[in-house]
Amino acid sequence: MIQLLFFAFRIYELILIVRVVMSWVHPYRDNAFSDWIYKLTEPVLEPIRSVLPTGKIGLDFSPLILLLLLQILRRIILQSFYGF
Repeated sequence: MIQLLFFAFRIYELILIVRVVMSWVHPYRDNAFSDWIYKLTEPVLEPIRSVLPTGKIGLDFSPLILLLLLQILRRIILQSFYGF
């Protein structure tokens, strides 16, 4: 069961990385795949963006923050499940 949860975490992390790369390569959402990626990631990224300060450089750090939060959550689950 725990392995399935960690597998889901890994899949979501990969989807998030795909979104970041797609935003660099082709920033416009113009096909079903990019819309699907956007729909999977935007509900989680938007609350993070709302608490991050807006800077003048225009970089979106919300995917990085989300990846870090997922790592922390994974460690918390691992520690609570296995007692490490």
